[in-house]
Amino acid sequence: MPTVSVLKTSTVTIKSSKGTKIITRQKLRKYSWLPDVLRLKGSVVPRIVGPVLTVTIFATGAAYVWARGVDISLTNSVVPLLSVVVGLILVFRYGTSYDRYYEGRKDFGTMVSHIRNLTRLIWVNVSTPPADDVAKGKSPAANLSPSQLRRRKVDAIKLCLCFAYAVKHYLRGEDGLDWEDYAGILPASTARLAQGLYAPPTKDYRYTKSPSGYASYAATEFTTRRNSGDASPKTGASTPGAVASGAGTAIEVDIERGRARSRSADATKRIRVKRSKDRLKQPGKTASTPLMSSLQQTIDFSTDPDALSTPLPMVIAHELSRALFKFRRDGYLETVGPAGVNAMNQLVQGMIDMMTCMERVANTPIPRSYSIHLKQCVSLYLFVLPFVLIKELGWGMVPIVTVVAFTLMGIEGIADEIEMPFGLDQADLPLERYCEDLKEEVEFMVEKLPEGGEGMYGYDDGEGDD
Repeated sequence: MPTVSVLKTSTVTIKSSKGTKIITRQKLRKYSWLPDVLRLKGSVVPRIVGPVLTVTIFATGAAYVWARGVDISLTNSVVPLLSVVVGLILVFRYGTSYDRYYEGRKDFGTMVSHIRNLTRLIWVNVSTPPADDVAKGKSPAANLSPSQLRRRKVDAIKLCLCFAYAVKHYLRGEDGLDWEDYAGILPASTARLAQGLYAPPTKDYRYTKSPSGYASYAATEFTTRRNSGDASPKTGASTPGAVASGAGTAIEVDIERGRARSRSADATKRIRVKRSKDRLKQPGKTASTPLMSSLQQTIDFSTDPDALSTPLPMVIAHELSRALFKFRRDGYLETVGPAGVNAMNQLVQGMIDMMTCMERVANTPIPRSYSIHLKQCVSLYLFVLPFVLIKELGWGMVPIVTVVAFTLMGIEGIADEIEMPFGLDQADLPLERYCEDLKEEVEFMVEKLPEGGEGMYGYDDGEGDD
C-alpha cells in the first residue's frame, strides 16, 4: 500500500512498490488550492495578524456586552454605503501599488536589455580595421596589441555590468563602495571619480566663495595671478591653499590638490524626495538678488562645492561614454562608423533613462494622507460592523468580523508590501538574482564567444563611398 508524506519543502512524496514519486507544490496547484491556503510563509498573515486580533478582541467585547443585556445594536442603513466606499478605495490602493511594482520590474528589465546590447556591441564591433582599410590609410591611432585591446574591451564591459549593481544599491539607498558585488568589476579609477578625488592634470580649478554667498568659477584669476602673489578680495585670487577670512574677503578652496576636500563623502546618495538642502528663501527675508522683491523667492547655489556628490551610476555612465569616445578616437570603431557609435551612445542614454524611471518610483511614495485616510475608513467600518451584526448573529458575529477584517486588511497589507519594489522584503523584486544572471551571461560571452574583427571587411565613414 502506498504511503504519503509531506516534506517541509512544500512537496508530497508518494512511496509505493513501483518506486517513489515526488509531487511539488506547483503540480499540486493543478488539483487543489489547499497547499497555498494553508501556507503562512510568504503570505500577508504575519503583517496583519496584530490589527486583525485587535478587531477580533473588540468584536468579542461587543458580544460580551450584548450578552449582559445591553442593547448596542445599530441600524443597517449606513454600513452598506460605507462598505462601497471602502471597497473602491482598496481597489485603487492595490492597483496603484501593483502599477509601481510592475513599472519597477519593466524598467529594470529594459535596463538589463540595454546592457546586454551594449556589451555585445562592444565585444563584436570594437576591433582593429581589416587589412584593406589599413592599406587605405585608415589605421588606428593607438597601436594596441590584441591583448591590450581585449583588456580595454573587458574593462568597458565590466563597467556596463557594474552599472546594474550600482543602480541596485542606489535604489536601495546603500551608500559607499564597500560591497562584495563590486569586487572585480568596479575599476579603481571609477571608484576614485565617485569619491570626488579627480584632479584635472592641466588646469587649476578653484572655486571662490564671494561675500554674496554664491560660488563662482575662478580658474582664470588663479592661473594668471598665482605667480605674482597679488591677492585681491575683489577678484578672489590668492596664493595656492590660502584661505582668507573676514568681512568682504573671499574664501577659496583648492580642488586640484584636494586640500579642503571632504574625503568622507558617500559614493552614492540615498533615495529621498530631496537630495539637497532646501535653499528656497521664504517670503519676507532679504533676497541676494537686488531686483527681487520680498514677495518672490530666490535660490542660492551651493556655497560649498566640495560637499557636492553624484550617484555612482552616473559616474559609471560617464566613464562608459568616455570609453566609447576613446574607441572611436583611436580608430577601433571604424567598422561601424558614426551611426554605430551613435547607436551605442543611445544605449548608454537608455540605461540612464531607465535608472531615472526607477528613481521616480522610489522617490514618489503613496501620499501619506491617502494611506492614513484609507486605514481610518477601514478601521471605522470594522469597528462599526459588530454593532450591526450583533442583533442577528450574537456570538456568531465574532468569526464573521474576523474574516472580514482579514480580507480588507490583507488587501491593504499586500498593497503596502509591494508599493516599494526595490527593497529587501520577501515580496520585493529579486534584484540580486537579476544582476547575477546578467553577470553570468556577460562572463559567458567574454570567455566562450569570439570577438569581432575576424573576417569582417568594409568601412563606413558616413560618406557613402563603400
